[in-house]
Amino acid sequence: MASGPVSDFKTQWETITRGTAEIVPEEELVQKLKRSIKQGKPLTVKLGLDPTAPDIHLGHTVVLHKLRQFQELGHHVVLILGDFTTRVGDPSGRSEIRKQLTEDQILENLATYREQVGKVLDLDKIEVAFNSTWLAPLNFAGVIELAAKYTVARVLERDDFAKRYRDGYPIGVHELLYPLMQAYDSVALQADVELGGTDQKFNLLVGRDLQREYGQEPQVALMLPILEGLDGVQKMSKSLGNYIGISEPPKEIYGKTMSLCDELITRYFELVTPVGTDEVNQIKQEMATGVLHPRDAKMRLARELVALFYGQEAAQKAEQDFVAVFQKREAPEEIPEVSLPLADLEPDGSIWLPKLLAKTGLASGSSEGKRLINQGAVKIDGEKVADPDCHLVLRDGVVISVGKRKFARISIEAHLS
Repeated sequence: MASGPVSDFKTQWETITRGTAEIVPEEELVQKLKRSIKQGKPLTVKLGLDPTAPDIHLGHTVVLHKLRQFQELGHHVVLILGDFTTRVGDPSGRSEIRKQLTEDQILENLATYREQVGKVLDLDKIEVAFNSTWLAPLNFAGVIELAAKYTVARVLERDDFAKRYRDGYPIGVHELLYPLMQAYDSVALQADVELGGTDQKFNLLVGRDLQREYGQEPQVALMLPILEGLDGVQKMSKSLGNYIGISEPPKEIYGKTMSLCDELITRYFELVTPVGTDEVNQIKQEMATGVLHPRDAKMRLARELVALFYGQEAAQKAEQDFVAVFQKREAPEEIPEVSLPLADLEPDGSIWLPKLLAKTGLASGSSEGKRLINQGAVKIDGEKVADPDCHLVLRDGVVISVGKRKFARISIEAHLS
C-alpha cells in the first residue's frame, strides 16, 4: 500500500501522460493530482480485467504498465479481476452475443491471470479485488435499482450496440447490463481514476455517470492505445497470429520481437517496457540519425521484454541463442527432442514430410505442413526441402527446422532393422 503520493506534480504528470491516448476530462485529473499532493492522500486508481481467456499477450500489458506507474507514484491502485462481469462478457467490439463461460472456466482463467499479471505487477504491493464481492450480493431488487439509473437510449448510443441493432443482430438483455456492472465497480471502490484501452471509453464514461447518480465525485477516464501486432497493421491478437504471449518461452519472445517492423520499435519501448522516457527518446533520436541501427534497438527491446517476464539471465541466454541461430546461422544449443513411434513410419522407414511436421508439432496439421514446405520454410539438417510430396527416410538425430525459430530433433522409439 502506498505511503503517500510523489510530491512533484511535473514528475507525476509526465509519467501518467506517457503513452496515454486520451484523458477525460484532463482538467479534472490535474485538479485531483494537485489536491492529492497537497493533502498527501493517494488517489484510488482502478483497472478491471475480465478473465475471458487463459492467456495474456503483450497488448494486454499496456494498461498493466500504466497501473504500475500509478503505484510507483504513490497512489492506491486496485486490480479488479472480474469473476462476476466475466459471466456476461464485455460486448465491446462484438458483432454477436458472446458465449457465456462456466464458473469452472472462469476460475481456471483466474488462476492463470494472477500468475501472468504478476509478471508485470507486484501483487504484494497492490490491492487485488474480485467484483463478485459487491455484485453477487445484489438481489433482484438491487439489480432493478441499478438498471433504473441508466436508459436504454444511452446504452444504444454505443457504436457496437447501435450497429448490431441497425443490422438486425440480436442483443442480449444481459449484455445491456454489462456497462452498469463494471461501472458499479467504480462506485464500490469510490475510484478517482479508471484505466482502460481506447475501446473501453464507453464503459469508463458510464462509470462517471453512475458515480454521480450515487453522489460520488466522478472518476477520470484514462485510456491507453491499442497495441499494434508484429505486422504493424492490425491490433495484437492471438487469432491473427501477430502476438507475443507473455508466457511463451524466452526464445520465442525474443525471436518474435526481432520480427517487429522498425516503425513500432519506440512505440513498444514506450508502452510495454519500464525503460525511462528520456532513454526512449534517445533511442528514437539515434535511430532517426543513423547512430543506432534498428536491429540493435530491437535486440535491446527483446532483452527488455524477456527480462521483464523471465529475468536477466534468461534474456542473455535468449539473445545468445538468437545470435547463434540467425546471425551465425547455427542451430540452437538446446533443440527439443521429439520421439516418434516406429508405427508412424512406412515399411521402408520413411514418412510423408507434411505428416512428420504435424507429428512433431512444427505444424498444426499436414495441410499447414505442405504450405510451409511450399513457402521454403522447412529444412532437414540445414538443407531446404522444396517438395511437399517428399517422403523422408528417418534416422535418429535428424534435425528439422521450420522458419527461423522452430527446431526438433527426431528420435525413433524402436529402431529399424
